[in-house]
Parts: sequence; C-alpha cells; structure tokens
Amino acid sequence: MEKQAQKWMTVIHSDSEVGRISFREAFKYRDLIFLFVRRTFVANYKQTVLGPAWAIIQPFLTTVVYTLFFGNVAGLGPGSVPNFIFYLSGTILWSYFATCMTHCAGTFTTNANIFGKVYFPRIIMPISTILSQLIAFVIQYVFLIGFIIYFVCINSGVAPNLYILMTPVILLQMGLLGLAVGVIIASVTTKYRDLVMLIGFGTQLWSYASPVAYDMFSRDILAAGGTFYKFYMLNPVTPSLNLFRYAYLGIGSVDWLYYGISWGVTAVLLIIAFVLFGRIERTFMDTV
Repeated sequence: MEKQAQKWMTVIHSDSEVGRISFREAFKYRDLIFLFVRRTFVANYKQTVLGPAWAIIQPFLTTVVYTLFFGNVAGLGPGSVPNFIFYLSGTILWSYFATCMTHCAGTFTTNANIFGKVYFPRIIMPISTILSQLIAFVIQYVFLIGFIIYFVCINSGVAPNLYILMTPVILLQMGLLGLAVGVIIASVTTKYRDLVMLIGFGTQLWSYASPVAYDMFSRDILAAGGTFYKFYMLNPVTPSLNLFRYAYLGIGSVDWLYYGISWGVTAVLLIIAFVLFGRIERTFMDTV
C-alpha cells in the first residue's frame, strides 16, 4: 500500500539565500511577537517597588539634572520656553531611540538559550523589543502632554502646532533607526564580545552629538548653512529631535532636506542590518 504524500506546512532548512530574512514567515508568528512584547515589558518592571512608574521617574530625573546643570548653570537652554519642558521633550524621544538600540544590541547574547531550544524567525526578537519600548514611550508621552498643557495654560511660550500629527512618523523612524543600529551591533558583538563594553560609552557620545542637552539653534557655531551645521545635521537623530520639539513646543525650525536624508540613512542602515542579521543567525549558536 503506497503511502500518501504529505504536505508540510513549514519546512526548516539551512540552504536559504545568505542574508535573506523572511518577513512573511515572521508575520505568521505575530502572536509570538506580542507574547515576547508582554514578556519583555513585564520583565523590566517585575519585582520592583514602583513598577511601570519607573518609565516616568527615569526621564524625569534626567530632565531635572539637564535643567539644573545644562540649562541653568551652563545656559544651554533655548530661553524662549522653560528649560524643563525643553529637556523633557528631548529626553523622552532620545530615551526611546537609545533603549531600542541598546536592547536590540543584545538580541543574540541575551536570547541564546531560547534560540538554542526552539525554532522561530529570529528577527521576531528585535521587533518585539521595539514594540515593548513603545509601551514605555506611551507612558512617558502622556506625562509630557500633561506638562505641555500646563505650560500652555500659563503662557510660557510653548506653542504646539499641527506638526504633532507627524508623531507616528517620527516614532517609526526612531524605532527603525534603533533597530538597525542595534542589530548591526548585535551581529558584530556575537563574535567580538568585548565590543559590548563600548555600547554605553558610544550611546553617551551620540547623545552629546545630538541636541538633547542643549539648544542647537542658540549656538552661533551651528548657524544654518555653515559647514559644521551640514555635518551636524547628517546625524539621523538630530532632524527628528528638531521636528519633535518644533511640533510640541513651537521652537526652532525644521530642515526638511536633512530630515529626508535622515530617513535615507535609516533605510541604508536597515538594509545593512538585515543582511548582517541574515548571515549571523545561521551560525551564531557556534560563537555565542
């Protein structure tokens, strides 16, 4: 009696094209993505006294430090709006990008035990990381909106505008940029583990190279059109921070040319990240 041919729903093989990631397959595992999102968010605040309140406390304390030292002592604030709301807006957006990047950078090393036990599309892990950090951002965003309403009511110079509608686009770019840079770092540090030590230092340097702790429009050295300005604006984080503050505070300006370039840089980094990820995920269990 001849056996009937069986149709397999999923075929796992290792001879796929190098550097290729199946996003169609990842979409089939969308329930697992949301499971990892919940796991990551809960794990961040499990066994803590204040729980998710830390999502607000951390940027609040950072904002207070920036306000006291960079704003009041060093005089690097904008002057047209209160220093507190200026630094709070920048800190929240930067924190979302930085946490996405640093958490994605540990994709292979922190999840090696799971990767070695069961199969699922590995790209799910960094994607779930981005979504879990978005939950923390939403909590901080509500906190920010409360202060914006307060400063608008007391006529402090804060003037939100319709560019607020660009918020999803700004978050999308920051999330994708954090995903791209984090995956590139994860792919490199899988083999060269000592480079992990530079992640915190590099993130700190990047924050100083971005207008997080100071107002770039009040610095003469960053005059629009200058040589230093052009190089400074090539930082893909800078145009997004400027657009975010312009939308919610009504200060500064938006250079759409460099905002478009920042999207281009993000796209290039994403391509590089996915190619590296597709190569490394095939053999990373041998090196982790």
